[in-house]
Amino acid sequence: MPEPKKARDGDAAVTGEDRRTLDDLFSLIYEDLRRLASFARRAEVHATINSTALVHEAWLKLKDSPGLATKSLPHFKSIAAKAMRQVLVDEARRRNAFKRAGGGEASIVTFDDAVEPIVSTDGELLALNEALEQLASLSPRQALVVENRFFGGLSVAESAELLQVSESVIERDWRTARAWLGSRIRSAKE
Repeated sequence: MPEPKKARDGDAAVTGEDRRTLDDLFSLIYEDLRRLASFARRAEVHATINSTALVHEAWLKLKDSPGLATKSLPHFKSIAAKAMRQVLVDEARRRNAFKRAGGGEASIVTFDDAVEPIVSTDGELLALNEALEQLASLSPRQALVVENRFFGGLSVAESAELLQVSESVIERDWRTARAWLGSRIRSAKE
């Protein structure tokens, strides 16, 4: 049996078998993650990170996570969605700092399939992130639904399975959260 590999920050060990299982799981959903990353990036005019890089950066955040390989596919997608969100927010913050130093504003994310994008600039992505954190304190499930559906691309059925609620609850939470976040982001624009 291979020697366990120590995870960063003194966390539990990641064994060679765990790593192979995690690699296999990542390979299984790699194209899904690239499609989701592409969707998240399609509105960006001044791309500083492409879809492939976004997926790879998310993978770097996840690769040493013990126990991640034992998660269900929807749960893994949910965790990957959170990692991609963190990468996008970090990139937006970096570009925002660059903008203050004389760079330009970059368009970033389309919130849903609505005609009018709700998030189109770095500032709006940061506003979405802040609003999503506020929503998490008010309704953690709604925040998870948004993160899973928007950043992770989970279907209503996958979200319902993951959160152990009915599909109608997910649809209601999705509509409610989108409206609440939309109003927060619009007020941040003003």
